[in-house]
Amino acid sequence: MRLLICDPVSESCEKGLKEIPGIEVITKTGMTPDELIKEIPGYDIAVVRSATKMRANILEASDLKLVIRGGVGLDNIDLVKAKELGITVRNTPTASSASVAELAMAMMFTIARNLYNSTVSMKAGKWEKKRFKGFELGGKTLGIIGIGRIGQELARMANGIGMKVIAFDVKPPASVEDYINMVGNIDELLAQADFISLHVPFIKSVGAIISDDQFSKMKDGVCLVNCSRGGVVDEKALLKALNSGKVKAAGIDVYEKEPTDNTELLENENVLVLSPHVGAQTAEAQNRVGEEIINIVKDFK
Repeated sequence: MRLLICDPVSESCEKGLKEIPGIEVITKTGMTPDELIKEIPGYDIAVVRSATKMRANILEASDLKLVIRGGVGLDNIDLVKAKELGITVRNTPTASSASVAELAMAMMFTIARNLYNSTVSMKAGKWEKKRFKGFELGGKTLGIIGIGRIGQELARMANGIGMKVIAFDVKPPASVEDYINMVGNIDELLAQADFISLHVPFIKSVGAIISDDQFSKMKDGVCLVNCSRGGVVDEKALLKALNSGKVKAAGIDVYEKEPTDNTELLENENVLVLSPHVGAQTAEAQNRVGEEIINIVKDFK
């Protein structure tokens, strides 16, 4: 069987795949869609992260039997076409939960204590002590939209520092820890939360789940963190909410278009934390992703 690695994986992952008997591993990362559609015929398995888009025309041109997404979201793979063609699609949903949750928590701390701007100020030789008065996260209400593995990990961290945790999910888990207070609808969460953190997939047919209507139902001065998928928050609506003061501050790791070219969002003074979709980019998460990919290939083979 021939396996194509389309996006960078850990060294241990590549090494482990090459050690599986009967698997020929080829690594070609950074391909354009035109290059990929020419390369893909003749491979049985493809490994992708978030950069490579396995769209319908790519899948139709392939001989693939298995596509593995090293990560959680599957929005870069045409699942309908894959099913139609009999191609199995797998992901690694548990590997990066802690890393993404820690990034969301870090963004919340950064917002609460204005750590980025104070660092910039200090590096400029200033001592603006009065300017950077912050607030404590303890005692605040964190609203988590999407209480899967990542959401529950974030809830555990938030509970540990004394935050009240409320959560909403269209498909709530059978059980959650006692400190997670499930609410019956998203409007109830929006009205109560001091911080809102999203941990849901982007569904193209649904579009943004946070837009003008949802912002209008939030507390004045709410803080928003998005480490899930860019499309779940309407960026134009977010900018209006930031500029009006409805949203006091935001931390963003994911964008409607990546790499983003939304300079208005990037330059907004109330967007206090920005990162380039790095939620899963930790050494530990990448190693766990690699281990899961290897096990998926072994089981499939």
